[in-house]
Amino acid sequence: MKHFKALEKALNYKFKRHDLIIEALTHKSYKKPYNNERLEFLGDAVLDLIVGEYLFKKFPKENEGVLSKIRASLVNEKGFTTLAKSIDLGNSLLISSAEENNDGRIKPSLLSNAFEAVIGAIYLESGLETASNIAIRLIESSHKSIDLGSLSKDFKTTLQEITQADFGETPTYKLIRAFGPDHKKEFEIAIELQHRVICSAIGRSKKEAQQRAAEIALKKLKGEE
Repeated sequence: MKHFKALEKALNYKFKRHDLIIEALTHKSYKKPYNNERLEFLGDAVLDLIVGEYLFKKFPKENEGVLSKIRASLVNEKGFTTLAKSIDLGNSLLISSAEENNDGRIKPSLLSNAFEAVIGAIYLESGLETASNIAIRLIESSHKSIDLGSLSKDFKTTLQEITQADFGETPTYKLIRAFGPDHKKEFEIAIELQHRVICSAIGRSKKEAQQRAAEIALKKLKGEE
């Protein structure tokens, strides 16, 4: 089918099983008997392993804590969305007209999930080495530098330092809700400062949601929002 030919060119990879890549590109809104959620589940685990092994070999002297932080900065919705955009994945998605009208082709959640599904499909038909080669090539081409300083911006620490200096107190993080299927849980975290909620954010882990909320809070305090 022609609609994934551009994707093959961007990936420098030819799909063997067309049914598998069609499934990987099909969002649940498209109303087919299949969608990309199962492949997304698999691709998530595969990418976690690929990036983990890559960092293990790239940084032989770093400890587990540093490696985990670098991996967390790469293996998340924002990171996968960046990789999806680098191969123009949005144009290959099969989505409903409602999603189309709702900017579905540039929606981070759809792009990130579809990227995981595509890597899951490549893994199934061609194995871990091929999937790894493709994923690492995209990661390296999408980041000028891969290290903790470049990738991990600790917004929580910065926010704490600023609020302590300006208000004489540190912010409180509160879980508002947890939602989604067990393998794809999302969390909404709110930040309270001076007895009022100043913002909230959603992430695929509590830590990610806290960092996103802290980033928003910093912008508000600086008058950017």
